[in-house]
Amino acid sequence: MTAMVTRTPQLARRLFDRFEPVHALTYFSPESISAFDNAGYRGFWMSYFAGRSAPLGAVAAEVVAAKFYNFSPAHVARALPSAWTFAPPSAALEAREQSAAAALRRCGIADDDQTRTATALLKRAARSAPWAGRPLFAANLALPWPDDPVARLWHATTLLREQRGDAHVAVLVANGISGRESNVLHSLADRVPREFIVKSRHYDEDEWRDCTGRLVERGLVDDAGALTDAGRDLKQRIEDTTDALALPAFDALDDADLTLLFRTLTPITRTVIAAGDIPAATPMGLGRDDLDDDKPHLR
Repeated sequence: MTAMVTRTPQLARRLFDRFEPVHALTYFSPESISAFDNAGYRGFWMSYFAGRSAPLGAVAAEVVAAKFYNFSPAHVARALPSAWTFAPPSAALEAREQSAAAALRRCGIADDDQTRTATALLKRAARSAPWAGRPLFAANLALPWPDDPVARLWHATTLLREQRGDAHVAVLVANGISGRESNVLHSLADRVPREFIVKSRHYDEDEWRDCTGRLVERGLVDDAGALTDAGRDLKQRIEDTTDALALPAFDALDDADLTLLFRTLTPITRTVIAAGDIPAATPMGLGRDDLDDDKPHLR
């Protein structure tokens, strides 16, 4: 392996903007909805919680609510554990893998050299990424790799996003921001529109007001409902720390590998986004301004 220049956490963020849409297609594609319906699950949210938590097995709703963090425990409990009376976790794993591959192919992702190269590099990163303290990543890492090359690409992106996500939850906890408060903070920082968060994460006005009030008490939000300087600083620190904790996942890739990964993965991401399934606003707050650039800018 050639020597690496000093890498900044921004590199991890730019990579996230590239691999997350490939994974996230599973939450928005018609193929996914049909696959989970055919498996026996009832409705989008039961399918979501069953599919994403299936690597953990048929665990209690409290375990999933703890790990998924920004969802209401009551929201999770409406889907789990009752989902497992309709179909087991193995059915959810099969549905999400097969439907993700089908959706990616429909978007224009093929079993070609570009896909295989990006997948090989992402796999190398994922297999060497730190897993201690990251239970959802570890559970996904323990799954067998798919045989289908396009499904393997999806699986690799899933691993890296859950590896990052586990660390993000830890950062929020360490900074005293609850899961429900984190959504409000995210919205007030203009990462995701309030109306989108309210709908996708099931808030009523009382809960939103209570979360905002707790942030006001900490001096993070002012009486007008805007972030204070302290609030903006904390939000940026949370994002920067998350990026810094995600960066070691790519230590297994040297500079030439990263250059190749950006060159092969960036067009794949653009193709997925161009298909139109993933909305411009998502809870992940993905950036798209940088996706015309397929260079890592290591120097």
